[in-house]
Amino acid sequence: MRVSYELVIDATASEIDIALLRDKALLELSREKSDIQFSVGDIYLGKIKKIMPGLNAAFVDIGFKKDAFLHYLDLGPQFNTMKEYLSLAVNRKGRMPAVHRFKKLPDIKKDGKMADVVKPGDPVVVQIVKEPISTKGPRLTSEVSLAGRNMVLLPFHDKVSVSSKIESAEEKNRLKQLLQSIKPQNYGVIIRTAAQGKRVAELDAELRGLIRKWETAFQRMRGASPPKLMIRELDRVSVILRDLLGVSFNAIWVNDPQLHQEMQEYIRTIAPEKEKIVRLYKGRLPIFEHFGINKQIKSLFGRTVSFKNGAYLIIEHTEALHVIDVNSGNRSKAGDTQETNALEVNLAAAEAVARQLRLRDMGGIIVVDFIDMTAAEHRQMVYEKMKEAMAEDRTKHNILPLSKFGLMQITRQRVRPVLDIKTEEVCPVCQGTGKIGPSIQLTENIESRLKEIQEKHHFPAVTLRVHPFVEAYINKGLLNSLRRQWSKKYKCKLTVQPLTSLAFLEYRFFDPYGDEIID
Repeated sequence: MRVSYELVIDATASEIDIALLRDKALLELSREKSDIQFSVGDIYLGKIKKIMPGLNAAFVDIGFKKDAFLHYLDLGPQFNTMKEYLSLAVNRKGRMPAVHRFKKLPDIKKDGKMADVVKPGDPVVVQIVKEPISTKGPRLTSEVSLAGRNMVLLPFHDKVSVSSKIESAEEKNRLKQLLQSIKPQNYGVIIRTAAQGKRVAELDAELRGLIRKWETAFQRMRGASPPKLMIRELDRVSVILRDLLGVSFNAIWVNDPQLHQEMQEYIRTIAPEKEKIVRLYKGRLPIFEHFGINKQIKSLFGRTVSFKNGAYLIIEHTEALHVIDVNSGNRSKAGDTQETNALEVNLAAAEAVARQLRLRDMGGIIVVDFIDMTAAEHRQMVYEKMKEAMAEDRTKHNILPLSKFGLMQITRQRVRPVLDIKTEEVCPVCQGTGKIGPSIQLTENIESRLKEIQEKHHFPAVTLRVHPFVEAYINKGLLNSLRRQWSKKYKCKLTVQPLTSLAFLEYRFFDPYGDEIID
């Protein structure tokens, strides 16, 4: 059975929400604020602020309010070569030499000291590997890389390696020999899974593009002083497109015409045959409402998450780790033993946990407390199920077998703060007091508000968004519905739309241009 993938993008002035759906079920959710300045993959010209001998590390100024952290082990063996090349770029008077003609210096010591290679005030080329999380600044590396769709470029390396996800030994050898024959000296390459079956012309064009991007950044460094952005990673939407376009998307929906055009142009450059899957959403309802995403967010991001026949997860976040507790609820089958019930719930929980890790982008240490099982083979079955459920997770992770107490430890790379959406809200009707006006007066309140709006603005068309139950009541009746009565009475075309994200007695009016009427 073929799996259907869709990408739905909700772009507003303040943020871009990106939802990945698999067979209409929400699989990943990403929220990117439009004013965020730092993201994983960005390459900066930074300045060493302080050496920390006890940590064998340094704090680096890259323009963030908190200095970023750079450990000695993250400098990379060719740090001195990078440092020399940067010095030449900043202080040069003539033309910048190409990397493949630059003579590399000896590797730094594996067990060396930070103070032996840098001092406060030194400029340094660094790349963000972890965004600022909580009170910590970004985490950096000087072993920089540039990611493309089919490969990752490693300046001042020479090795060519192939993704372990490419299973064919023949294809691995073909790609390795191909890249070794076309790559210049002083460049290493990691061949990604998407490169399978690609011809030399396409791979060569991408390799040249990445090299040009790297060397152009250094040509612009003449006279530069840190902190300064050298190379910006693609925005989150483009990163997802680059990394996931190998997946057979049925459609990519976006509600912003400008972003729609940019995405079409980007896909045209990396996968022209897939340009038509990018579609502009023009529906009346908000895009996440139309695709049922708002409803899924409400049910999947709470502290308690139901997953099968009354069973549920309880998810707690702490500074050090995440804890997930599996509960069977009131679920039980007549004739089944406690062990059988526990196994069935735990197998279903493994899939639910894997989905939650991707959905919330949970990282660091995750401890899952499964329901106790006495049989070792049952614990092994749950372990295998969890590995299978997380096989599609692109983030680096490690899963340990269950202990005899039913605890499973998972480590998952943490590169950005966990996506924590509060699903509990202060009641918009009672404002947290616990008391509301009589619900029977709701339609009278809505009509009163419509009257007030029309007396002030005289809009030719007005949209009313309410809870689906209320929408059904207002639209009830073919010729004598409240909607038709109000349209005629207040001389406007009234459209009533259901919105699952609204509370039962909550309502909102919108003008003909789609802006909420709040005066």
